[in-house]
Amino acid sequence: MGDKENKDRYEEALESLENIAEQFYEQLDDGEVPSMDIPTRSKTNIELDRRKGVWKLGDSTTNRSANNLKSSRMLLRTLYMLELIQDMIEEGKSSTLREMYYISEGWDKAQFSKQNQSDSLAEDMELVTGALREDFKLRPEEDGARLIGDITVEEVNRKGDVRTINCRDDVGDSGYTIPYNVESDKVNFSDVNVDFMIAIETGGMFDRLVENGFDEQANALLVHLKGQPARATRRVIKRLSEEKDVPVVVFTDADPWSFRIFASVAYGAINTAYLSEYLATPTAEYVGITASDIMSYDLPTDKLSKNDRKALEQELEDPRFDTDFWKEEIETMLDIDKKAEQQALAKYGLDYVTDTYLPEKLGEMGLM
Repeated sequence: MGDKENKDRYEEALESLENIAEQFYEQLDDGEVPSMDIPTRSKTNIELDRRKGVWKLGDSTTNRSANNLKSSRMLLRTLYMLELIQDMIEEGKSSTLREMYYISEGWDKAQFSKQNQSDSLAEDMELVTGALREDFKLRPEEDGARLIGDITVEEVNRKGDVRTINCRDDVGDSGYTIPYNVESDKVNFSDVNVDFMIAIETGGMFDRLVENGFDEQANALLVHLKGQPARATRRVIKRLSEEKDVPVVVFTDADPWSFRIFASVAYGAINTAYLSEYLATPTAEYVGITASDIMSYDLPTDKLSKNDRKALEQELEDPRFDTDFWKEEIETMLDIDKKAEQQALAKYGLDYVTDTYLPEKLGEMGLM
């Protein structure tokens, strides 16, 4: 973990951005209307990379040209963003995605009207350069989630010194907080003594497993996803899976939105399919809760909403759920017209999830 590696990443990112600006200037010099091709980020343009087991963007592209006002404004915003990133890299500064949105208020005729526009443009920059927004000195508002278990992290602190943290013995009940940048120049795993990791959707269930000592009972690493997981969280899961050969299971609520949380961990999210090779963990398995569990464990439920049913029907057409297991579970959920939360297991007591449910499910997987 060194300053040289860190510096090289930023310099390479800056060079790739400068190439975009040069492309625009060359087009203008040749009397052409400036334009750029960007891979299309949509469900219809993702395909399975069978060798790597993740969903990636296909070959479809969208042309962004200055031949109309809307696209011209986006190209102008692109140039402003390139200048901002260049300044941050050269000055050793960074900004949050939210700050970038507000910075645009000072861009003449190029302000963003909503933050999702600036976030999307940052993703476009990743697409056309092959660099990451972390290399652009752009970071999300939130950090990654929390870890508890017997692994030791080596983390570079603000002064550039390396500190060593055991995520079981050196942390409180809240665990180790994953920073937004978890590449090897910032974070490494020096000692990993767990049999598997369990990625948990909700804070309430994460805290239940911590309080019940499930990390020690099962010799597991507990990972709090905080709902739809941040990129840093997915990156840590992937790194531990690949670098340390730690099996991954995902534990969520039983509803269509939670199923998509699993899909983002295992196969990648549709909007960031171009990062699936970097973020997705295709070996991840789903431990529950399932529609079958609702019936098998007689769990308290809620009725599916109209939006729930629509989302489930969409998932039947989603290539990330194109397996017999998922088709059966989704169709079962539609048939019983019910969904359930992780905390529904508390019907049988606060220890039931760690004494009965997880040991049974993980036992079937050969992990306990």
